[in-house]
Amino acid sequence: MTEQAEPTTQTDVAAQLEGIEVDLPHVGIIMGSKSDMDVMQGAAKVLRDAGVRHEIRVMSAHREPAVVAEYCQNARLRGLRVIIAGAGLSAALPGVAAAHTDLPVIGVPLSSRLSAMGGLDAILSVVQMPPGVPVAGVGLDNAKNAGHLALRILNS
Repeated sequence: MTEQAEPTTQTDVAAQLEGIEVDLPHVGIIMGSKSDMDVMQGAAKVLRDAGVRHEIRVMSAHREPAVVAEYCQNARLRGLRVIIAGAGLSAALPGVAAAHTDLPVIGVPLSSRLSAMGGLDAILSVVQMPPGVPVAGVGLDNAKNAGHLALRILNS
């Protein structure tokens, strides 16, 4: 009679992989539109200058909600430790990201020529989150500060 090994759970596998250092990104930078790239590159530059591996993706909380959910739900297993999410107008992306992960999420409110309030709408969308769905917020168009905050989180 042969003994069968106990099945390994996803939690067990994640715990085993946590101590292994690989060349995976530690910070995910996401934004709702390619037009946000110029501003969000500020966070990437701060991370690059500090030698922190990161990735940049464009995904919309409104046009691709399943993509955003999958990205955030699998972020920890892929090695991410912080997500920086930039969004303008309704600025839903940071909150949607936070709803689908337990990682720290930093929201970058972005101004837009289409905004009726000069970016105030994006600021309020980032900081007015319901209990249990925390999003750290930085100033309007201040992706550089999001990069610096991500560094502090990684180094804490």
